[in-house]
Amino acid sequence: MSALSNLIDGRAIADELHRETAGRVAALGALGIQPGLAFVRVGEDPASQVYVGMKERTSRRLGIRSQTHVFPESAEEAEVLSLLDRLNRDPRVHGVLVQAPLPRQIRSSRITAAVLPEKDVDGFHPVNMGKLMLGDPTGFVPCTPAGVHLLLVRSGITVGGAHVVVLGRGNIVGKPLAALLVQKTSQANATVTLCHSQTRDIADHCRRADIVVAAIGVPAFLRADMIRPGTTVIDVGVNRVPDPAAEKGYRLVGDVDFPAVQPIAGRITPNPGGVGPMTIAVLMQNTVRAAELAAAPSHSSGAHD
Repeated sequence: MSALSNLIDGRAIADELHRETAGRVAALGALGIQPGLAFVRVGEDPASQVYVGMKERTSRRLGIRSQTHVFPESAEEAEVLSLLDRLNRDPRVHGVLVQAPLPRQIRSSRITAAVLPEKDVDGFHPVNMGKLMLGDPTGFVPCTPAGVHLLLVRSGITVGGAHVVVLGRGNIVGKPLAALLVQKTSQANATVTLCHSQTRDIADHCRRADIVVAAIGVPAFLRADMIRPGTTVIDVGVNRVPDPAAEKGYRLVGDVDFPAVQPIAGRITPNPGGVGPMTIAVLMQNTVRAAELAAAPSHSSGAHD
């Protein structure tokens, strides 16, 4: 296999999803409906500014109305909750996303629960997380886990019956991804091992896997000696490492030692260009689906298509 032939191109698959989403936006437009997505950002975290900017640009490109509300770092929780209440009541807003991280005086759990489940296109409301655990497809699935799943399915990688090792038990990726992959559906039915900081012999677990998803938040954690030849490797990590030669004094790396792992892997995502574009593509899909559901309450498509 050549050096590049085993790469999973997340950007190309995301573009495919965007084309499908744009068609759904056009169909809603024919009914006089424009999907609306509201972003809420607290503070001036540079990464948050970049992420929200990318999501805004994609929204506009697909014909989704977007608006961004920015609070200072010193904002009180009550101020953010008041805004969310207004957005919940605004029929032009179909999806609401509060960008993490939030400052310490604002409780993430309160903010997550304050967004109506039917507008929770980020998929973290307790109702939507509960539906995921129960296998109820009417909820919204968190964007990154759903993006990883779609990345596997649309790359032709067999998930059913596969042994998947997920590195990381976080609420944003690890736990919901494990729940998604074990569902009794034709595109899931995996056997999942969820590893974390207290797992013994993580390398042994990884070497038995057909698919390894690295979402543990440690730069270059997954080494070449931790996988067997032919394993599919999905890198979710986004880590800053010091780099005096870089313009900002740091560079972004994933959780996989990519140069060492790529020659051994059967398929592997680049980083960047793998999971990141898929996360945004699923957010756009969720937003359009929220608009479709608002327009036809009896409509009940799957959590992601």
